[in-house]
Amino acid sequence: MPAAVASRYARALVDVVLAPNAGVNPDRVREELRSFEQALAASPELSIVLASPGISRPKKRAVIGRLVESLGLSKVSRNFLFVLIDHRRTADLSGIIEAFEKIADERLGKLQVDVSSARELDRQQQAALTERLEAMTGKRIVLNLAIDSELVGGLVVCLGSTVYDGSVRGQLETLSHQLTSNI
Repeated sequence: MPAAVASRYARALVDVVLAPNAGVNPDRVREELRSFEQALAASPELSIVLASPGISRPKKRAVIGRLVESLGLSKVSRNFLFVLIDHRRTADLSGIIEAFEKIADERLGKLQVDVSSARELDRQQQAALTERLEAMTGKRIVLNLAIDSELVGGLVVCLGSTVYDGSVRGQLETLSHQLTSNI
């Protein structure tokens, strides 16, 4: 699915979730959609049923309704899944969820930041990094932490399309480049 289509569905869901009287938390909706996505991944048969043009929409809605009930999802998530069924977009759920997360975070003044480190960062290090990034960007930061065994030490921070490489590996590569360019 083109990113524009995923964004359109995601924007519509964000509009509903962030409406003044929505009564639902965007993080909850994201988690609910992720749990539904996991249920689909765990059952290839269910994915086939939902994608099949030979099965009527009412039957697909009934299946979704039972699954939503067993997962304890909110009405907002249920209704959104019904929209995806009606428009034959259940196969595009992953892209829609990713777009939803980004759009919701933007509207809430949050910024997702990917951080790779050689070892796990303790709470104090995470808090210091978050504080520094918030001061730099003026937004609330949500860290997505990952361990990268390729790093000797330091951090690689991806802030939007900008990458800050403070890793030992990155510093060694810079030094190597400088030494070879001077020859």
